[in-house]
Amino acid sequence: MINYISEVFRVRYTETDQMGFAHHSNYLNYFEMARIEWLNKIGFSYAALERQGIVMPVVSVQINFKSPAYFDDPLTIKLVVNEIPKASIKIDYIIMNALKNEIANGSTTIAFLNIETNKPVRCPQKLLEIIESLW
Repeated sequence: MINYISEVFRVRYTETDQMGFAHHSNYLNYFEMARIEWLNKIGFSYAALERQGIVMPVVSVQINFKSPAYFDDPLTIKLVVNEIPKASIKIDYIIMNALKNEIANGSTTIAFLNIETNKPVRCPQKLLEIIESLW
């Protein structure tokens, strides 16, 4: 199992709705920010992967909202990988406020696709080796 805690980020004013809450659509962006940050921290470049012709589309998303986040709230995201990836990787997320209270949780399943054929491929060897070394 891999656990990673993101850098602190703040809810921007443009991310809030009429009620003053961080709009629900932003939580997918928060998941992506944590995921890209984690990949960079472990030494894996998503941009380099794309240059090699492999992309990682999100194929499944699940989000549960517990309590709202507001403008300028500092948030962190705990990212968890529970399985060694094959042709996809499932990542779980817990979004926490400054008091470390869980305000939302969810998961994404991300496939590995050959961009030319649009067909699934196995997890890139470099990423697999990094994940296995952290296990």
